[in-house]
Amino acid sequence: MSILVALVCCWTACRDDVTSAGSGVLDKDDAIVVYVDTFPLASMIDSCKAIVSQADSFLLGEMETDYGTLRGSVLTQLACPDGYSYPKNAEVDSMFLFVYYDSWTGDPNAALAVDAYQMDKATFNYSTVYPTDLNIDDYCTREKPILTNRRIVVATEKLDSIKNSDGVYIPMLKMRVNEEFQNYFWSIRSFENQDTFNKQFMGLLLESSFGSSTMLNISTIALGVYYHFSYSKAGRDTTVNDMKAFYANSEVRTVNQLTYEDKHLTIENLKKDSDTYNYIISPACAYTRLVFPLGRITDSIMSHMIGEINGEEDTLRRPYVNKAEVRIDVTNVYKGSESQKQRNDWLQPASYMLLIKESSMERFFANKELPSDTCALLSPLIQGKDATGESIYYYNYDLSDFITNQLRQDTHIDQLQMMLVPVSLNAVSGNAVTNYSSVRQQETMSVTQIESAKNGTDFEIVYSGFTLPVEH
Repeated sequence: MSILVALVCCWTACRDDVTSAGSGVLDKDDAIVVYVDTFPLASMIDSCKAIVSQADSFLLGEMETDYGTLRGSVLTQLACPDGYSYPKNAEVDSMFLFVYYDSWTGDPNAALAVDAYQMDKATFNYSTVYPTDLNIDDYCTREKPILTNRRIVVATEKLDSIKNSDGVYIPMLKMRVNEEFQNYFWSIRSFENQDTFNKQFMGLLLESSFGSSTMLNISTIALGVYYHFSYSKAGRDTTVNDMKAFYANSEVRTVNQLTYEDKHLTIENLKKDSDTYNYIISPACAYTRLVFPLGRITDSIMSHMIGEINGEEDTLRRPYVNKAEVRIDVTNVYKGSESQKQRNDWLQPASYMLLIKESSMERFFANKELPSDTCALLSPLIQGKDATGESIYYYNYDLSDFITNQLRQDTHIDQLQMMLVPVSLNAVSGNAVTNYSSVRQQETMSVTQIESAKNGTDFEIVYSGFTLPVEH
């Protein structure tokens, strides 16, 4: 079944005579009219070149699936502790790189190797927007490894991991840096401000050198400097052991570089199935475009807004779209047990999907805008029941305000092209209402398979028109 367009309105009980709904209780001079029109809707898959890297978690590793092989590397600055200084007689003992990960995608028992390098060619500008397809060679030669040895990681291991104050297990990697990097970083004594610090230390690159079954979702990166110093008190020498942490936090830039092997071939193979299914694959792989015949919709609606009102011919009524819902049916929600998951079952539909005007995408995400009825509509993944009681999953969008706004415009648009984009949210709750402080292109892995509308789907719109009050 194609993408369903569902309408719920008070007139649906009188579908065969919907244009005269309510006329029995209205004076004919009020001239309120209600119509239902049906229009074709089309969909198609399209490649996503890159997205804006502004996540709060970052993919590290490599994962091979039927939708392509994704590699994730992380480049990050470290925050300068403004105004800090080591004690004068301090001596370094060791340094460790700490990498925390919230979760992982793929086989939790498959190994991957983690390498780390010093960025030695360029660093980031805090106010610049960086895409996920940036070239690592512009920032790092990979000639300055910082670890004593590459780290072999199994996602479920608890070798370095700790528990927080609530007793919750926090996955972590603790990797010792080599002597060359330790001596260099210890020699840095300029902590006046971030710009000065960045000139001496441009940042770090984390990447995976082997393993193709697991991706880690990195949440926190920090460099821990362990040192000791002594002081004399009451004629006695005392030694103090201390540690200073340098974090990759919100004060500096962290960028996720994401690459797909043979991405073009993957998209072309998915298009072969486009009569039945379309796909939205994150991060930065494939989106689905919905095409609305906005010109036909506008012309049809406005043609019903002209008529004889109060004895005057060709009077224009004011149009309102009352209902125009689009339901996007999702077909790949995994319903089996965790132990029976296959390779592609790890990639599940996005929890939130944005329907956004294609012409507004670049501006929307670069400027960190929020959804609005005139640009972008947001839907969670909704679980419902079909006629047999089986679970169904879908996204739902109401374009009534969107189309009503377009009817107010002077410009004529023949086709409205909108993209389905998986997003992650930052929520702010209060007074039993949840608002969103940010909506960003999703950088975690997901695959959303939806029913195609390539051969045309009926898009049904309920709209009305009435005259404005006449002043006497």
